[in-house]
Amino acid sequence: MPISRAELRFLFDRGSGLLQRGLTSVRTRGVRASLQRAIAQLQPVPQAQLAQLYLPQASSTVPERVPTSARPLASIVVPVFNQIEHTLGCLRALAAHPPRAEIEIIVVDDGSSDGTAAALPAIEGLRYQARAGNGGFIAACNDGAALARGEFVVFLNNDTVPQPGWLDSLLDTFEQYPDTGLAGAQLVYPDGRLQEAGGIVFADGSGWNYGRFGAPDAPAHAFVREVDYCSGAALAIRRSLFTQLDGFDARYSPAYYEDTDLGFAVRDAGWKVRYQPAARVVHLEGITAGTDVRHGPKAYQVRNQAIFADKWAAALALQPAAGADADQASNHRCRHTVLVIDAFSPRPDRDSASLRLLNLMRMLREEGAHVVFVPADRGHAGDYTREMQQLGIEVWYRPFLQPLPTWLRKHGPRFDSVLVCRHYVMREVLPLLRRHAPQARVILDTVDLHYLREQRGAELANDPARARAAMRTRRSELDVIARSDATFVVSEVERDLLANELPGSPVKVLSNLHRMGGEGLPFEQRRDLMFVGGFRHPPNVDAACWFVDEVWPLLREQEPELQFHCIGGDVPPEVQALSTRPGVVVHGHVPDLTPLLAGVRLTVAPLRYGAGVKGKVNQPMAHGQPVVATACAIEGMHLRPGVDVLVADDAAGFAAAVLRVYREPGLWQQLARNGRENIQRHFSLDAGRAVVRRVLLGRG
Repeated sequence: MPISRAELRFLFDRGSGLLQRGLTSVRTRGVRASLQRAIAQLQPVPQAQLAQLYLPQASSTVPERVPTSARPLASIVVPVFNQIEHTLGCLRALAAHPPRAEIEIIVVDDGSSDGTAAALPAIEGLRYQARAGNGGFIAACNDGAALARGEFVVFLNNDTVPQPGWLDSLLDTFEQYPDTGLAGAQLVYPDGRLQEAGGIVFADGSGWNYGRFGAPDAPAHAFVREVDYCSGAALAIRRSLFTQLDGFDARYSPAYYEDTDLGFAVRDAGWKVRYQPAARVVHLEGITAGTDVRHGPKAYQVRNQAIFADKWAAALALQPAAGADADQASNHRCRHTVLVIDAFSPRPDRDSASLRLLNLMRMLREEGAHVVFVPADRGHAGDYTREMQQLGIEVWYRPFLQPLPTWLRKHGPRFDSVLVCRHYVMREVLPLLRRHAPQARVILDTVDLHYLREQRGAELANDPARARAAMRTRRSELDVIARSDATFVVSEVERDLLANELPGSPVKVLSNLHRMGGEGLPFEQRRDLMFVGGFRHPPNVDAACWFVDEVWPLLREQEPELQFHCIGGDVPPEVQALSTRPGVVVHGHVPDLTPLLAGVRLTVAPLRYGAGVKGKVNQPMAHGQPVVATACAIEGMHLRPGVDVLVADDAAGFAAAVLRVYREPGLWQQLARNGRENIQRHFSLDAGRAVVRRVLLGRG
């Protein structure tokens, strides 16, 4: 079949348009950057890395109703101009997966000439507003915002398919980051490739959709971060702020650069602009306006760049240069980049070391650093990984995370400092870091001194084989401490020990880091005892068994109704067997300890050996729950026996201390109050901030 004239014209326009855009890119960005972007566009994303999408079947069916509320938290404004089939698809998606948040949906018809005016007013719950004539995207959006009643205005193109949960995730950004003025969604193509993970603006006013044509879940695209702007195809802004800024700037009418301008205006007003990857929206880019910047509505993009560059000349002087590497430019607002490596992803509800590390990374983010986390096991840890991404941490994992030698060869130059957790991880990666990240300061985080814990366990068990193993650990641990630029330990006890072992090595104390919890119920409404500890850690197994074997019978004799709640994951048979004893409840892993911390009368920490600072002591104290402990359990924690905590090392003394706290309201209240004050003074995020600034960020 011969090619028609129309088809020939299409091929000519398509080819000449691509050539024109390519030449423009070369002139503004340079050959290298333009080539990189062309390769990204042409290189297919592996099937396994494409987004799994909800895409309703094409249909002209009009939904009977859409979600609505008389008191909406968010007002979704959908500007439309013809394209009724896409508008109906968008509304069907909103109706099929309504958000938790109360909403209203406002459709602003910008002079459509198809069936829009006939179909939409019949939809129950939809607020339909017809404009007198076609004024363009900006006019329609501003009209819709003027009708909005919600605390937030959410602009949503009609050529989109919002994915389940998108709006709740978008709105959660404002709650998690109260300084957010505007939040934008992750935009993806219908084929599952990424369209935009936030926008980058270069010094000449040109922009780039970061991550375009890449994998939506790739580490660089999957974490919350500050961006220059977010596409108006799916963004949320506080209504009061949008009103304060007089809406989208009409000088860009009818469209293009209004969303870029809004991002700069939001920042100029003192707020942040953030990209939220969990808010995923399919966008059929170019359906309404096309993609050719030489003809039609898209031509305004070229004109408006000049207007934008003139308006924001001072701000643009601080932006990355045109042609800058997009990966580097995507985080240009961060002053310092820190790589954190641990054996595995932190699981803060399972062990105190994980909680400390997560809070340390949270602190680094608060200090303006960009944090990159790499688990040596290269695994994606499900919700634990997603929690870090929501904190603004760039987390790497398979299949994107190559073996560390290969990955560090590519990424090593990015980092100003590197924190490596645990001596055995540092032993493996230190030569790689010295080779591929020579500019970075390398810090070891011991978590606790492993050899000290092993030595104490060997002594308690009187086991020569364990003692020899502890000596091997000692040699390895001291070796990497000596070769690191600095070392973190969790207590003055460990710092002083290393001062004798390795005089001259820079060793700093960075103890457990806790956020203060609620005080829970008063004494009279509490009951029972609890112990918390992950049972992959041998000292916790020994502690639970010793307590139930030696102390618990003495307590039950005095308090027959007392119950002991034994909490921790990875329960071995010997701990599970404790549940056969009267009053002992072995819970296993408990994801949220808050109800137990608020309702149980006191925590016990019957450790007979170990090292480091104990989260099983700090966490209850942060929630106003008193603790009875052994001397080993409170080592290096600034606690005063009899004032902040009761301490005993033998079974009879431990039982007597528990009964005193359990029965005496005045003593209970004293310990609760003093324990909280100790946490605030020594173990809060603020308490560790100065040493983190000096050692990891090079300040002060």
